[in-house]
Amino acid sequence: MHQSRDSIADIWGDRTPYLDRWFERVDERTLEEPDSWVQSACVLCSNGCGMDIGVKDGRIVGVRGRTVDAVNWGRLGPKGLHGWEANNSPDRLTHPLIRRNGKLERASWDEAMGLIVQRSKEIIDQHTSQAIGFYTTGQLFIEEYYTLGIIGKAGLGTPHMDGNTRLCTATAAAALKESFGCDGQVGGYHDIDTTEAILHVGHNIASQQTVMWMRILDRRKGPNPPKLVVIDPRRTFTAKEADVHLAPQVGTNVPVMNGLLNLIIEAGHINSEFIDKHTVGFLKLKETVSCWTPERVEQVAKVPAQQLRAAADILGTAKTLVSTVLQGVYQSMQATAAAVQVNNLHIIRGLIGIEGCGILQMNGQPTAQNTRECGADGDLPGFRNWGNPNHVAELARLWNVDVDIIPHWSPPTHAMQIFRYCEQGSIKLLWISATNPAVSMPDLSRIRSILRKDDLFVIVQDAFLTETTEFADVVLPAAIWGEKTGCFTNAGRTVHISHKAVEPPGEARSDFDIFLDYARRMNFRDKDGAPLIKWSDPEGAFEAWKECTRGRPCDYTGLSYAKLTGGSGIQWPCNEKFPNGVNNLYTDNIFATAADYCESYGQDFDTGASVSEQEYRANDPKGRALIKPADYRPPHEQPDDEYPFWLTTGRLVYHFHTRTKTGRAKNLYNAAPDAFVQISEEDAAKYGIADGDLIQVVSRRGKVVEPAKIGDIIPGTLFIPFHYGNWDDPGRTRAANELTITEWDPVSKQPHFKYAAVRIRKVEG
Repeated sequence: MHQSRDSIADIWGDRTPYLDRWFERVDERTLEEPDSWVQSACVLCSNGCGMDIGVKDGRIVGVRGRTVDAVNWGRLGPKGLHGWEANNSPDRLTHPLIRRNGKLERASWDEAMGLIVQRSKEIIDQHTSQAIGFYTTGQLFIEEYYTLGIIGKAGLGTPHMDGNTRLCTATAAAALKESFGCDGQVGGYHDIDTTEAILHVGHNIASQQTVMWMRILDRRKGPNPPKLVVIDPRRTFTAKEADVHLAPQVGTNVPVMNGLLNLIIEAGHINSEFIDKHTVGFLKLKETVSCWTPERVEQVAKVPAQQLRAAADILGTAKTLVSTVLQGVYQSMQATAAAVQVNNLHIIRGLIGIEGCGILQMNGQPTAQNTRECGADGDLPGFRNWGNPNHVAELARLWNVDVDIIPHWSPPTHAMQIFRYCEQGSIKLLWISATNPAVSMPDLSRIRSILRKDDLFVIVQDAFLTETTEFADVVLPAAIWGEKTGCFTNAGRTVHISHKAVEPPGEARSDFDIFLDYARRMNFRDKDGAPLIKWSDPEGAFEAWKECTRGRPCDYTGLSYAKLTGGSGIQWPCNEKFPNGVNNLYTDNIFATAADYCESYGQDFDTGASVSEQEYRANDPKGRALIKPADYRPPHEQPDDEYPFWLTTGRLVYHFHTRTKTGRAKNLYNAAPDAFVQISEEDAAKYGIADGDLIQVVSRRGKVVEPAKIGDIIPGTLFIPFHYGNWDDPGRTRAANELTITEWDPVSKQPHFKYAAVRIRKVEG
């Protein structure tokens, strides 16, 4: 069945109840009849839906879902069906720019790269490579991330590398490491097909992963529908479908999860045999949560005790359970601690490594998994442990470099600290690729002041002029999805290949080619004098990446461009033992926690202090899952008489990140052209506010003016979508991050976007 529906008005399409198989449905949208179709996958959320790109006369003219792909079985969401229009946008960057006399002016590639290399060498001579930082993205391909990771870690030897994935998915990785010893989702999307219950914590999946929501809705319309529990302070599309919706006060995820765990333990809904044989730490958890009675949870989190009991009954009695977690946890107080409590729920019930029992610590971006896997952020490639000398030595042998050049002497520098070093003046060159921190980072007035510093050389690599390019010394025009070949991995460990369909516009180059050019001009060499980067095309980079993953949890050695072409995406690990990939990890109840194998030795939830190798080895869990409790710590900024409201931020169904692409797709733009402030009916009445009235929202850091949207949020809390800067509307300050705070989770280092204290007033006239 082909479905060319209006995905703007009809986001999820018709229901086809799930009956032990998925009905064929091809979501398609074309503006002209294509001459050819090219295999790819969508990069406008972390779902990674298989799709084909329609091409006519060298231009993208449409897309269609791939029915053979196990991620989406042909289904696509509104961003996937419309977002490709950005490729054809008339305001694409088509040539390099260099700032001369305060203005960005056209330059050749040789001029631009020559200047970057000149400044790099000058800075290294004067300040060492410690004065160079990279701030990348969650939207490149494996081949690009791995190349960049080697440039930073083995070419320059700088520890200052991170991605904007720090803003959206760092807690997912941290929580998985804390519980299971390693990153990587323990289940997959297929678990939705058979599960008896689903828990969404801080995850408005109906808006953020629309195709996965279609999958859930089809299960809910079929026989044996799964029960649904949603934890979210807003009455979202997701919450409206729930059997039980818990709407906690902002910043109270840990009390709510502790209350649920306490009720489940008290009722005896735990797997004692599994706990005894395969875990450590249960008694401490039991002690910690025992004081979180339903009544205390109600007092602290404002969740009615009766609703908490109803949720605990579903979560405690279901024979199978899928849990998903996203920004409502990751960007809030006690982010890692709260995410780990979701893991604990599965661990104490023994619901891991079983079909229908997935924990999806979701990603916020389409290729965020690869930023983490490939070492383009603070992690070492292949899920290696920067605190384990043997792991660092493995990389040194693989890359044929001295082990001392690879940064491992202290924890890697996270994005918030990178910007702090820029602010202090110790980082002199910041290379920003495919991200827009002048809209997406917290406390934007501070970020702008950092980016405009005279002693900071800023490179921005992007497809469009953005709010961030306003501060760039050099702008490099980048090719984007559809204009280059490469692989990427979704939040469920599924690897897809995206083949080049069209040429990039003008002189734009792929990020891969830009990084290769930099490495060549910098003359990075291995110990034997050979070029450090030993490949010249994406497939060569992928083959090198496979060797880097050999024997590691994210083993890609059984994959190839040929194997990924023509059929479905494939989940890692994929190797000789698992030639077709693996649906569920840890089916043998042996986790990645052994001291010699684990990716991390863990951190203290309250302070972020790292557990030393010696401490960890002294209590080596040897493959057992780690149960780590947490008690409540309230947010450090709270409403008061001067700033009486909580502010929380988030995303909309029609836009991705800072709208660099989706804002240039006509129908997506028209569906959500402006930001807003969501306010409860009670609060709107108190302030005399009607729907659409302009409201000024003020925090201790900045102010914005937004039209009001009334309802579906708890009193005392406001919501503003974070997508909107001023590239298309310079007349009004409306970026939500004018208001947010410079603070982050001590473990994952993910910024806290989900709470700030604000006040409001109606803007008259």
